[in-house]
Amino acid sequence: MIEDTTTRSKNFIKEIIAADLAKGKNDSRVQTRFPPEPNGYLHIGHAKSIVLNFGLADEYQGHCNLRFDDTNPVKEEEEYIQSIIEDVRWLGYDWEDRLYFASDYFNRLYELAEQLVKSGKAFVCDLTAQQIREYRGTLTDPGKNSPFRDRPIEENLDLLRRMRAGEFQDGSRVLRAKIDMTSPNLNMRDPVIYRILHTEHPRTKDTWCIYPMYDWAHGLEDSIEKITHSLCTLEFEDHRPLYDWYLIQLGVYRPQQIEFARLNLSYTVLSKRKLLQLVQEGHVTGWDDPRMPTISGLRRRGYTPESIRHFCERVGIAKKDNIADIALLEYYIREDLNKRTSRVMAVLNPLKIIIDNYPVGQVEQLEAINNPEDAEAGIRTIPFSRELYIEQEDFQEEPHRKFFRLAPGREVRLKHAYIIKCEEIVKDEMGNILEIHCSYDPQTKSGDAQSNRKVKGTLHWVSVTNSIEAEVRLYDRLFVKANPDDVEEGADFKSNLNPQSLEIKSARVEPGLLEAQPGDRFQFLRRGYFCVDIKDSTPEKLVFNRTVPLRDSWARIEKMNARQKQ
Repeated sequence: MIEDTTTRSKNFIKEIIAADLAKGKNDSRVQTRFPPEPNGYLHIGHAKSIVLNFGLADEYQGHCNLRFDDTNPVKEEEEYIQSIIEDVRWLGYDWEDRLYFASDYFNRLYELAEQLVKSGKAFVCDLTAQQIREYRGTLTDPGKNSPFRDRPIEENLDLLRRMRAGEFQDGSRVLRAKIDMTSPNLNMRDPVIYRILHTEHPRTKDTWCIYPMYDWAHGLEDSIEKITHSLCTLEFEDHRPLYDWYLIQLGVYRPQQIEFARLNLSYTVLSKRKLLQLVQEGHVTGWDDPRMPTISGLRRRGYTPESIRHFCERVGIAKKDNIADIALLEYYIREDLNKRTSRVMAVLNPLKIIIDNYPVGQVEQLEAINNPEDAEAGIRTIPFSRELYIEQEDFQEEPHRKFFRLAPGREVRLKHAYIIKCEEIVKDEMGNILEIHCSYDPQTKSGDAQSNRKVKGTLHWVSVTNSIEAEVRLYDRLFVKANPDDVEEGADFKSNLNPQSLEIKSARVEPGLLEAQPGDRFQFLRRGYFCVDIKDSTPEKLVFNRTVPLRDSWARIEKMNARQKQ
C-alpha cells in the first residue's frame, strides 16, 4: 500500500535537537554528518539523508561533515567518491573544509582495537567465516563461545600485530569483540572488528592488509569527529547497542544516535545491490541512465536540485517505514519547471501539412511568449511558412465525437499563428497519409486585435524548412509495478522491468533550440518537460530527454484532499 506522506507530524529529530539545545547539551553545539560508503552512486534515498543532515546543521547554525566510510576496498572505487562529491555539491550543500574519510582514522581505529584487546574485551579468532556463522546461533537459539575466546591477552595482542604486519592469509583470522554469545541481539554476539584483506585500498594503497568492519568504524568515526546527533536509518537501530558498547568500553566521546525511516519510492528500487545489477547486466546504460533513481540519473533526466530538496522536505521524517508515491516527486519537478522553463514547440511524430493559399517561399516571423508564468521571460520569434509539421495524432480522417483537432473540413488554430482548415488528404498507394492540404484565414493571426474568431482545437507545429531535427528520448518508469519486489515464485525484481521505459523519436523542433546548451530545460507544448542531454547531445546532434509528462496525478490528489478538508 502506498502511503500519503503529506500528513507527517512535526519532525521528531528537530524536537530532540531543540530539547538538547535548551539544556545546553554538547555546549549547545549541533554537528551532523553525511557518511556514504563509496561502493555505488547516490540515489534519491540518499538525497533524503543529505537534505536532513545538512538542513539541520544550517537551521541550528551548526556544521555537517561529508565523510566517506571507506572500510571495504573490495567494493570501493574512486569513481564513486567523485560522483558522490559532485552529487552533494549539485544538491546545493557545502561541507567547507570538513571532507573526511574513515581511512583518515585507520591508525586511530587500530590503536583503539589494541586498547580493547589489552582490556580483555577482544580476542583473535581462528574460526572460518562459515564456522563463525554456525557458532553465532539464530534469533531463537543462543550462540556458543569460540574455542579461541579465552586466549591470553598477550597472545591476542601478538596475533593482532602479526595480522597487521601481513603474516597471515585472507580469512585465516579475525579480531572479535568479547561481549555475549547469548544476547538476544545478534549484533552483540562477539562481532568481528577486523578482518584480513590483502587488497589495495583506493586511498591508503597497500599500507594496510587488515580493515575495520563497518560497525567498529562507524560509531568511532562519529566519536572522533565529535558528532552531536548521529542520524541513521532504521536498519541501524539494532546496531546502536553495539556502537554504544564500543564507546563505553573505550571511554571515548559518545554521540547520540537517532534512527529515522529510510525513503522508499513506488515503481523504484533503492538497493545499491539491485541498482548495480541493472548496470552490470545492461538493463540500463549506466548509473546515470535517466531511468535510474540515482541523483546523477535524475540530474541527467532534467530534475533540479530545488525540486529534489522540496520533495525530501515534503516527505518528512518518520519513525516507521513507508512508501512515498513517485507521483509526488514528479509533482515537485513540474511545479519547479513550470515556473522556470520556456515553452517551445516540438513535433515528435511529424505529419506534413501544406497551406495552399499561403505565399510560396514566404517565411513569417511570429511572436510567442516564452513563459506565461514568468513576466521577465520575454518573447521569441518562430518562423512560419507554407509547409508545416503537426503531430500525426492531431489529425483523424474519421474523427470520433470528442476529437476537436484537425479533420476533413474542420478548422483548428495553430498556436501563435493562424486558423487553418483541412481541404484535402494525399495518400500513397498503400493508403498511408502523406500530407494534408489546408487553407488559412489571414485575418486570424494570433495577437491581432481583429482576430476574434474562436475554434475548439489548438495545435503546436513547426516549419518544415526552418525546423531542425533532434533525437527525443521518452523516458517512463523503470518498473511496471509499484512494488518491483512483488514477483511470482522463482522470479526476481527484474521480471517487473518496464519494456517501454524508453522510446526514441526523431523529432522536429523550433530552430531557436539549436542554441540550447547541455542541461537546458524546456516545456515542449502539450508534450511535457524536456532537457538537453548532458552526455550525448552535441551541436551536430541535439538530444532531448523527457523529464516528466505534463499530466500530474498528484495535483489531482492535492485538490481532492483540499476539498475533503473543507
